[in-house]
Amino acid sequence: MAIKRPKPEEIVMKLQQVEVLMGQGMPRIDAIRRIGATEQTYYRW
Repeated sequence: MAIKRPKPEEIVMKLQQVEVLMGQGMPRIDAIRRIGATEQTYYRW
């Protein structure tokens, strides 16, 4: 089974979601988990 890779537009949307959540006072790691990514993936993006 092939690994599904997000499109660039999806990555940008998820990164923006993390920024919004952090702006609301959520810790970065919790925001990353909320969008369904791992910390390693977040920093790779």
